[in-house]
Amino acid sequence: MYLQQAYHLTYCTNIHPGESWEEVFQNLKTYFPPLKKEMSPDKPFGIGLRLSNLASEEILEGDHLAEFKRWLQEQELYVFTMNGFPYGGFHHQEVKDKVHQPDWTTENRVDYTIKLAQILAELLPAGMEGGISTSPLSYKPWLRDADEQKMKSVYTHSAQHLVQVVEALHQIKRQTGKTIHIDIEPEPDGLLENSKEVIKFYKEWLQPIGADKLQESLGLTKDEAVEAIYTYVQLCYDVCHFALAYEKPQEAFAKLKHGIKIGKIQLSAALKTNLPQDVETRGELAEAMAMFAESTYLHQVVEKDNEGALTQYPDLTFALQHIRKPNAVEWRTHFHVPLFTQEYNGLQSTQEDVAEVLRLLQQNPVTQHLEVETYTWDVLPVELKKTFPYPFSVSWSG
Repeated sequence: MYLQQAYHLTYCTNIHPGESWEEVFQNLKTYFPPLKKEMSPDKPFGIGLRLSNLASEEILEGDHLAEFKRWLQEQELYVFTMNGFPYGGFHHQEVKDKVHQPDWTTENRVDYTIKLAQILAELLPAGMEGGISTSPLSYKPWLRDADEQKMKSVYTHSAQHLVQVVEALHQIKRQTGKTIHIDIEPEPDGLLENSKEVIKFYKEWLQPIGADKLQESLGLTKDEAVEAIYTYVQLCYDVCHFALAYEKPQEAFAKLKHGIKIGKIQLSAALKTNLPQDVETRGELAEAMAMFAESTYLHQVVEKDNEGALTQYPDLTFALQHIRKPNAVEWRTHFHVPLFTQEYNGLQSTQEDVAEVLRLLQQNPVTQHLEVETYTWDVLPVELKKTFPYPFSVSWSG
């Protein structure tokens, strides 16, 4: 919904199972009209739309896109942001590391992202920017044995493919007057995990490769080419993911003052576990944590020890084997728990980081796009789901 200071707040529809356009549209018809009536009766209500590659192909067939646009207008709904991270199936199957397939070294990722941009250009209201979040280039464990030449190839191809999308977005701007950006979303074990890695990729790969290519393909000056890169390739700041990197919001925002813009903030909280010093008493915590070890999604764990050093585990199931590790003082787990959850069954959340981001936005509105993301709702422990009726609830003041 449209808030004070020109903020747009919604939730990501990847919480609803559905991979075909028919399934997605049925979900939208089911959930959004009653939500708008309750939460934004007098103003248009925004949608954070997730389309799989299959759905993005289907909506472009026949009259589907025009029909959807008419429905949005009738219901006083609008689409301002999209989730282009998961390409394929995302519910009721094992996703795990397949969420990164295809990665940015492939043409399939380029084609999918451009389709989403074409769809968003048709749906986006005039005078409003649109954003499409996307994967953090690739998945680090796939590249664990890669030599220097291989890594250079991965970064080079990823940058080249992102520049192809920049060219398409620049053309959309010329044709429609609408600015649409793709928003890279760092996450644990992604090729880009934190602000330091994002900045390095821009400075060492994306900017130099992109500036040369855009001068040639679009006839831009060097300064115009650099400006195009920073306009059309931005950052999706997922609060959960940056909390997993133990980056405080204020610190991360400060580091990103290198021309890199935040296109969207995903309001989300990670599962947090404070580990007692007596390792023999951690059995009950292990049992509570095991309730979140499920087979659909990756649940990476980042452990901090009493000297501040971080250790990463690729998934919670594996990490639980190390819960009695001496000197470990805290675990943060990649499990998007509901925003209202501060404590559950002896466990905590990184909810305080969400509150801090909202406070910072009052002082420095780095983006107007806010999206609650709790796609793990279906796989939450049953008792936690029962504690509140709406997975997308968030408070806002200001």
